[in-house]
Amino acid sequence: MSKGLFITGTDTDCGKTYVTSLIIRALRAERVDAVGYKPICCGDRNDAIELVDASDNMVTADQVNPLWLKTPAAPHVAAMFENAPIDSKVLLQGRADLGVSHQVVITEGVGGLLVPIAGKDFSVAELAKEVGDPVLLVVGNKLGALNHTLLTVEAMRSRGIEPAGLIFNNLVEELDTATITNKGIVEDMCGVEVITDVIRGQSEIEAWPFLELLGL
Repeated sequence: MSKGLFITGTDTDCGKTYVTSLIIRALRAERVDAVGYKPICCGDRNDAIELVDASDNMVTADQVNPLWLKTPAAPHVAAMFENAPIDSKVLLQGRADLGVSHQVVITEGVGGLLVPIAGKDFSVAELAKEVGDPVLLVVGNKLGALNHTLLTVEAMRSRGIEPAGLIFNNLVEELDTATITNKGIVEDMCGVEVITDVIRGQSEIEAWPFLELLGL
């Protein structure tokens, strides 16, 4: 039975793919057969291609990304524009298929936690619950990140998801008062640990926090 992590974020462009790729590379450097999974891409397919590369090309783009909608919008909206209803079973089966052949699957959501996938009753949050892996929240560290993080954590808990940890992704090189203090304040306010802090442009991260979460 494979293990896995589910990566969601405080917003679009908070760095989910970047962080997911770092995690996969760190695990593979420790001889863990980890691969990425991006069940939905809307617009281009660049995120999936990045995960294929991080997975050392042990998976194909179609395995990593079974649903590619060409409209750059929320999946529910893109599906309406393209007259292509989304079947959540396809997304879950893609995760299961990768789990048969690989030790660890790191799933990356689309947009933020409440982005609608198939109507108002199936968002990224519901997908994360169905996948069932520990959920990590990538925080795009900037002015306003404190509010975005607290709201997302509250939304997760209201849906029965306890965050396994926060990953702070610093979006700017020169930090200001807000970006310097966000990390410590958010831990105190929501009780979720910041398990790593990624500097802008950082090319690798330590694997041990993720190995612990995975029980490896």
